[in-house]
Amino acid sequence: MTKLNALLFDVDGTLADTEADGHRIAFNKAFAEADIDWNWNVELYGKLLAVTGGKERIKFYMEDFLSDFSPKNGEDIQQFVAALHKRKTFFYLEMLQQGEIPLRSGVKRLLNEARAEGLRLGIATTTTPENVTYLLTATLGEESLEWFEVIAAGDIVPAKKPAADIYQYAMDKMGISADETLAFEDSENGILSSNGASLRTIITTNSYTMNHDFSDALIVLDQMGEDGQPFNVLAGDAGTHQQLTVAMLQELHARSLISGKKEALE
Repeated sequence: MTKLNALLFDVDGTLADTEADGHRIAFNKAFAEADIDWNWNVELYGKLLAVTGGKERIKFYMEDFLSDFSPKNGEDIQQFVAALHKRKTFFYLEMLQQGEIPLRSGVKRLLNEARAEGLRLGIATTTTPENVTYLLTATLGEESLEWFEVIAAGDIVPAKKPAADIYQYAMDKMGISADETLAFEDSENGILSSNGASLRTIITTNSYTMNHDFSDALIVLDQMGEDGQPFNVLAGDAGTHQQLTVAMLQELHARSLISGKKEALE
């Protein structure tokens, strides 16, 4: 049976709850600075999350919510979006540097345990490389950048999630196969991407994604869990585990391989 050798992590919503209290606020700061009368409240931002990628989200908002909008002074739309997103990224990175966006429960513990057990680590995300770098260094220290063999992020592939390209890119760079790897996601677009790359996927939901379709996940949890703060199982079987540990991941991985073989024989 194929052994579990590698873990690939999404970032926004998975490693840290970045959306409502991070990216959304940074977008609004960029809008205010540009003197644009836009405000993305929590409810609206939840709808905009149907689109992955910050620049793509701005374009979607203009096309679906502001069909008559045009930039001041006749500025090219592409340049307008790129400049606005660049300032949004500045504000977001500033928030990260000030420690305003912590890791989710259990993330640091699991990463440390996985490294101790010799599992290979990678990142596959639609957020920008700078966002990943600042989050990791602010929460885990600069040395954590060396923990991940590949940080596949941003525009490194042309098609963003739910396309499978970013996961396939990460696996190709690491020289690993889907059968020896588990992915970690928090959203429907995320699992569509990981499943599209034939990856078995662990889901930890957040307030924006708890009602998404995760029927193809190995297990759906509300968090990874800490001592005294166990996860809640929303779908799947965690056995006697109360935290997402390497031992639990190995059990889920082995169980999924056996189940897959049975389905192939039927």
